[in-house]
Amino acid sequence: MLLTPEEVTISNIPNIRDVMKLIELLGAMGVEVHRESADTFRFRAKDVDLEYLMTEDFRKKGGALRGSIMIIGPLLARFGKAYIPEPGDDKIGRRPVDTHLRGFENLGATFEHLKDERFYRINAQSLRGTYMVLDEASVTGTANVLMAASLAKGETTIYNAACEPYLQQLCKMINAMGGKISGIGSNKLIIQGVDSLGGCRHRMLPDMIEIGSFIGLAATTNSAITIKNCQIPELGIIPSVFKKMGIEMEFRGDDIVIPEQDSYRIQSLIDGSILTIRDGIWPAFTPDLISVALVTATQAKGSVLIHQWMFESRLFFVDNLIDMGAKIILCDPHRAVVIGSNRETRLRGITMSSPDIRAGVSMLIAALAANGKSTIHNIEQIDRGYQDIDGRLRALGADIHRIEQ
Repeated sequence: MLLTPEEVTISNIPNIRDVMKLIELLGAMGVEVHRESADTFRFRAKDVDLEYLMTEDFRKKGGALRGSIMIIGPLLARFGKAYIPEPGDDKIGRRPVDTHLRGFENLGATFEHLKDERFYRINAQSLRGTYMVLDEASVTGTANVLMAASLAKGETTIYNAACEPYLQQLCKMINAMGGKISGIGSNKLIIQGVDSLGGCRHRMLPDMIEIGSFIGLAATTNSAITIKNCQIPELGIIPSVFKKMGIEMEFRGDDIVIPEQDSYRIQSLIDGSILTIRDGIWPAFTPDLISVALVTATQAKGSVLIHQWMFESRLFFVDNLIDMGAKIILCDPHRAVVIGSNRETRLRGITMSSPDIRAGVSMLIAALAANGKSTIHNIEQIDRGYQDIDGRLRALGADIHRIEQ
């Protein structure tokens, strides 16, 4: 919505902490924000207050939110300058912003990193289209650069672009606003810069990570769950990876039905060797579901090698699962062998703390499958990515209570 002074309406917005904080930040920047319904907002960025970006309040709010980095591309495109504190982080390993900043440099921007202040200043008097190969196929990096390129002079070609469904939706939304982006769904995007963009109405996709989390939850707890309105064609190989773990599912229209399963068996490879589930760049298996696949495997029959190569700290939460009785060998920061118990040995409840969103929900799944009481601290991490998770789980029959502190 920062790309245009006209009104933009977005529906199916999840009420999760990171999204609400980003909307709050936009309002503080001078964007008119109107809530039409629980999941629909109208935005109008006609009078953006660039002076606010130099305030301590902005530094505090922006620095606490990783998504704040996404305002740079639109601000450069419309106003030729942007400011941003070093964004907040999950405890999953290094997440440098080089792909964003080098992409802006390719378009003609310059940046200054004030290390002592943990602050970036980016300037671009005139963005010009160019050919570039991104350092990595970063979803947010691709999105940020293509938003800047949408209003740049001339043609921009972005190779090694991310192509996740959410990135595809952003491209289609910009095109609906009058942009000219082709190659959508591939790793090569071609953006013809336009003079201005208009308003639009857009409906967001459902959260594929949440859908995958509930598939894993159903299997791990031996529960029958129906997941509604999944936009199944946009889920890529997520369902097939869980099917390789032996999880039965049925597609009914756009719903996924997971039945109760007393046992689910992990497939072996054709030659009989152990299955490897690894994350990768879309359309490979998303890294945000690696933690869920791992905890799901603890209750399966058979063994699996989980290979999470993108972030070096994401598997460290398995120490908690081992304390709960799971049979897991952490080979190194990127690989773990899970020996499924086939429910013969139940996990036991413990006290633990969530280091990031996906580890947190995986701990929650383990706690629901365990004997006894578990306590999870730092649940703000889970709230960042899952709307009213405790309320919805109670509706499914879970014995779960939030402790206000």
